[in-house]
Amino acid sequence: MMAVQAIGLLIPFVLVFALPMGLLTATLLVFGRFSADQELTAVRASGVSLVAVVTPVLLLSAVMSLVSAWVNLEVAPKCRVAYKRLLVQVGMSQVGFLLPEKTFIKDFPNKIVYIGNIDGPNLKDVLIYNLNAEGKVDYYIRAKEGKIEADQANQVIHVQLMDAWRVGLMEDSEVPVPVYAAESSLSYTNKPEDLKPEKMQLSDMTFRELQAQLRILESRVRYIGPLPKLTREQAVEKLREIKAFREDITLPIRLQIHSKIAFSFASIAFTLVGIPLGIRAHRRETTFGIALALILVMVYYSFFIIGQSLDTKPEFFPHLILWIPNFLFQAIGMVLLWRANRGV
Repeated sequence: MMAVQAIGLLIPFVLVFALPMGLLTATLLVFGRFSADQELTAVRASGVSLVAVVTPVLLLSAVMSLVSAWVNLEVAPKCRVAYKRLLVQVGMSQVGFLLPEKTFIKDFPNKIVYIGNIDGPNLKDVLIYNLNAEGKVDYYIRAKEGKIEADQANQVIHVQLMDAWRVGLMEDSEVPVPVYAAESSLSYTNKPEDLKPEKMQLSDMTFRELQAQLRILESRVRYIGPLPKLTREQAVEKLREIKAFREDITLPIRLQIHSKIAFSFASIAFTLVGIPLGIRAHRRETTFGIALALILVMVYYSFFIIGQSLDTKPEFFPHLILWIPNFLFQAIGMVLLWRANRGV
């Protein structure tokens, strides 16, 4: 059941990629066959222009762009957050099977755990270091055997230790005396906090959350009041530095916003360039259409890869690079479509 739920939560994320690519492949195949079978010539002979033929396809691409925008800006980020929470729940239910053996585990807050052998919920050779606020070890617990159970409802891990010793290691205390316990119970919570925008990854934020986070950052870096003891030139230079610094720290958020919006127009861009290329290709083969679609997709997405790789270099305007493939594909597509309509 959880596997089905996980797949369902990943569908919106895949959908924003699958819709434009599927539309491009279908456009190339349909209009390539349309041209190869001389149906375009028959349509023109009957007095119907190419623009009238492709208008429904262009309207469909516009609808697909709106759907992509809704999914990309709102649905997909929420599904990604829900998917990550689902993984935490799965990890809690299978905590004994997911813990690595003979490894110092630092996933628990203020704890370092080492387990020599794990057999389902049964543990052997358990070592637990407790860390203070400064990150130093104040005591450790050593046990020969233990048992681990997970309370999925409250997301709490219960550890039952047998034949355990507790030894304090505080520097300012007297010589520590080991304390023996035949049986000891410990509970550790691994419950994730409610993900707030400032603690979430940018890719997991919705459009509204990104805008809110952007306003918060911009409000923290702003010019308030006059700059005393500075000449006019020095004041202007100081304001430029403040503006440059604000653009620098807000660039990752602005880049994510532009990426989500620009990516939503991929369906229109692919359709505009796919129709005339399919007509010009004049091929019936499915493999040719798929190969051409893959080439166009690689060219389109390469601009997004380049733009996102420059997220620390505002001087290159990476958020504007994300819009280049849309303008490029749409401009080339309209020119080729105009030439195809004239029979050039």
